[in-house]
Amino acid sequence: MSLDQEVPLDDAPVLLDRQAEVLELIARAAPLPEVLAEILSSLEHLMPGAHCSVLLLDREHRTLHHGAAPSLPQSYVAAIDGMAIGERAGSCGTAASINAAVVAMDVLTDHRWVDFRDIAAAAGVRSCWSTPIEGRDGLPVGTFAVYHQEPHRPTPREQRLVDRFTHLTSVAIDHAGLVADLVESEERFRRSFDDNSLGMAILGPDRTIATSNTALTALCSRELGGARLADVLRPKGRSLDSWLDDLSRNRARTVAFEAHVRRADHPDVEVEVTVSLLRSRDGAPAQYVVNVLDLTERRAVEQERRTVERERRARSEAEAAQRTAEELSHAKSELLAAVGHEARTPIQAIVGFAELLGTMDLGEDRRREALAHIDAAANHVMDLLADVLDLSRLEANALPLALEPVRLRDVVEEALAMLAGAASRREVGLGHDLADEVVRVDRRRLRQVFVNLVTNAIRHGSAGGHVRVCTEPAPREGQPQEPRVLVSVVDDGPGIPADLLPRIFTPFARADPGSPTLDARTEAGPPHGTYDESIGLGLGLAHGLMRAMGGDLTVGESGPSGTSMRLMLPAPISLQDNELRP
Repeated sequence: MSLDQEVPLDDAPVLLDRQAEVLELIARAAPLPEVLAEILSSLEHLMPGAHCSVLLLDREHRTLHHGAAPSLPQSYVAAIDGMAIGERAGSCGTAASINAAVVAMDVLTDHRWVDFRDIAAAAGVRSCWSTPIEGRDGLPVGTFAVYHQEPHRPTPREQRLVDRFTHLTSVAIDHAGLVADLVESEERFRRSFDDNSLGMAILGPDRTIATSNTALTALCSRELGGARLADVLRPKGRSLDSWLDDLSRNRARTVAFEAHVRRADHPDVEVEVTVSLLRSRDGAPAQYVVNVLDLTERRAVEQERRTVERERRARSEAEAAQRTAEELSHAKSELLAAVGHEARTPIQAIVGFAELLGTMDLGEDRRREALAHIDAAANHVMDLLADVLDLSRLEANALPLALEPVRLRDVVEEALAMLAGAASRREVGLGHDLADEVVRVDRRRLRQVFVNLVTNAIRHGSAGGHVRVCTEPAPREGQPQEPRVLVSVVDDGPGIPADLLPRIFTPFARADPGSPTLDARTEAGPPHGTYDESIGLGLGLAHGLMRAMGGDLTVGESGPSGTSMRLMLPAPISLQDNELRP
């Protein structure tokens, strides 16, 4: 429908002028009461004798409140402000309730005005025509009312004018809501921006600081407006422009990096920077939003944590060192006590036979026998002292070694030959089953290892049994870096007590008295083949020597059918190493 069809032609210029004035107020975001007053004044100008008002609906409480009423008595406006809507709440309350226009030609006789007749009469109101103002969701946001001082029925022209101005009022109310939301949002942003403890800045497309908050200004110790961000922040490793170029070029949402804040009169501060890019409608960079987090406190916390961790580790190491020192001291005390006990018997034999030689006139045979006992006891003490010295050198990593290629069979045969007499006395058979292997060891120390192991096997094996030295296939698990030769010393004794196994390489260790292996004792004392006596220094020394030569010594198997001590020996690693020396 065209404008000249809606209203008489002579009203069109005035209507257009009034609408333009209202739209200008809306465009300038003028306060809603001012816009509504202009709308109502325009309609009253086009409808002589009419008095108009706008009431705004509180949907939550279902009540109407004053919006604008430039020509109605203030007493009437105050009387209806806050009225509840309903189907008997006058023209406005009923229109808002049913979402339809309500015309009361005579309020003194209209049943919907029963509760408001006195108020209307006092204000000189005789008719009221109310139209609901629809919001964007199609439901009422208020009412548009036209009053007359005498009974009145709206004409078609008046209906068209009211429809047009009601729609204009709806636009004004909707726009005012949007502006209010925008102002509230801007205020929230401003509060979160200005009062944030995090340093924040907004850059223009030229990457200069358009605005910054209090936290960033304080962090930089100067005013930042108009400064280039590159003059304020110094990123680690890369320039600031390269980071921002990545943000613009790759269309990434954010970039983050660590930097230093340049301050004229204060030390630089280490910070973490996050930058996001806001683009214009055409996709070009419009603004950069920068967040700057001061890392001073975080670094202090990290430093404190590292300090606490170092102190905890130092305490732990000190406590471990103290425990180790105490254990070593205790072990040395036990070792000295055991050595003293071990040496006492041969020394007493030396003293006793020396006194015997000095106080009695012995025959030549008795004299030679006494001297032989003295010589054996002295050799035992010398061997014991040599073993103790070797153990101390091993602990200090000061044992001299001469590593060379050695044929394993030769060393084993030498050791077995040296122990043939001891084996004969217990009727123990000695033998070996060795491949023609060459190992890289100290020849004398390897012989010492085999002597100790075979001696232990003879001593604790079964009388009339066998002791055998044999090579076995080296294990393939783990693929050792150097070739190895595996050798076992096997006896047929009763086995090592389970409680003694963890301490088998501890000098002078003994089995517990209740060990099952010791149950076979007789009244005459412990039989051969048990671990009732201490194991002496031999196994501990052999274990240390093997480790020093790059090998290892472990217990292979131990049980009622016998024990095997397993040696892992390093083999030569080159052809030149295989050249045996005479």
